[in-house]
Amino acid sequence: MRRTVSKITDWHLGFRNSNFFLVDSQLGWLPSVLTSGTDDHLLHKSVANMNYATSSANLSEDPSKDKDNHRVSDMLIDSFGRMHTYLRISLTERCNLRCHYCMPPEGVDLTPKPQLLSLNEILRLAYLFVTSGVDKIRLTGGEPTVRKDIEEACFRLSKLKGLKTLAMTTNGLTLARKLPKLKESGLTSVNISLDTLVPAKFEFLTRRKGHEKVMESINAAIEVGYNPVKVNCVVMRGFNDDEICDFVELTRDRPINIRFIEFMPFDGNVWNVKKLVPYAEMLDTVVKKFPGLRRMQDHPTETAKNFKIDGHHGNVSFITSMTEHFCAGCNRLRLLADGNFKVCLFGPSEVSLRDPLRQNASDDELREIIGAAVKRKKAAHAGMFDIAKTVNRPMIHIGG
Repeated sequence: MRRTVSKITDWHLGFRNSNFFLVDSQLGWLPSVLTSGTDDHLLHKSVANMNYATSSANLSEDPSKDKDNHRVSDMLIDSFGRMHTYLRISLTERCNLRCHYCMPPEGVDLTPKPQLLSLNEILRLAYLFVTSGVDKIRLTGGEPTVRKDIEEACFRLSKLKGLKTLAMTTNGLTLARKLPKLKESGLTSVNISLDTLVPAKFEFLTRRKGHEKVMESINAAIEVGYNPVKVNCVVMRGFNDDEICDFVELTRDRPINIRFIEFMPFDGNVWNVKKLVPYAEMLDTVVKKFPGLRRMQDHPTETAKNFKIDGHHGNVSFITSMTEHFCAGCNRLRLLADGNFKVCLFGPSEVSLRDPLRQNASDDELREIIGAAVKRKKAAHAGMFDIAKTVNRPMIHIGG
């Protein structure tokens, strides 16, 4: 059976930084909430201004500690000194949309369920990452809200000692009715993907109806107190580049962070440089209509170039993976739904954590596998034309 899924990419862009900010983390023992319902064999293994400059911070003398003397395991430090404290976990390959930039028209073969990580396996691996220094986890897909146990997943992950942020990237189709429970379960931040404000264009891009439901989810997120509510918009020439300023208007009276993302190549999404709207062009478009735009001070590991507009409640960001990569400050790692571990969104290299996990590998053995993969991470990803020619998975498999 052939099925498909959708999701927007969330990648880091900012001006290159030679230094990295070391973020807080704490070590802790496996909480009881994590062990609830855990398989025995798993339990036994785990006890502003317009100069557009990006801020930077100095490394502490001890590269394994941050400025507050919190230790980050060597497992998370690559050969260039980058400390990876942000883990993106794809909970599923399934999705209720079929976005053009996420998959080919014919769809993609989804991984058989037995080959996907169970919730307990996800929790065990997340525990290893958090106790080693990861303090932010983002749940992606596919569409994470299609999982029936999404609330339980959020609740149990949020209880990991040392985890400061539990975020989710979602298409928003069913989010509105689930938000109150998700917030109660520990979800601290939400990104909602929306590439057009025109319902007919939404249906064309996603091959499904549902524009009004996504708008409802954005409003619901504001109502339950998320601030800001991040809205991810992949900008494609000839499709939605004429809506850039309309999206910016959403920030005028509401705590919305519009995040304009350069169109990126993945297997099956028919990427073409002619569809790419560069950051400089998007910025110019915004400045012409909103001359009060000014650059905010960005964290060195921030994925976006962030701007504020005088008089606006929200703000505007640009994610420039193609024209101005931010690899020097990258602190991100990815755990895919099938258990593969990926250190770079655009790199084809992956290593399975599922297989050794199911072969009863110890925590130390898993950490060794993870650390070796992190150490192999390259200084920067390839240029956009090389990326377009590189064999990689569809975004639906990687996770947004």
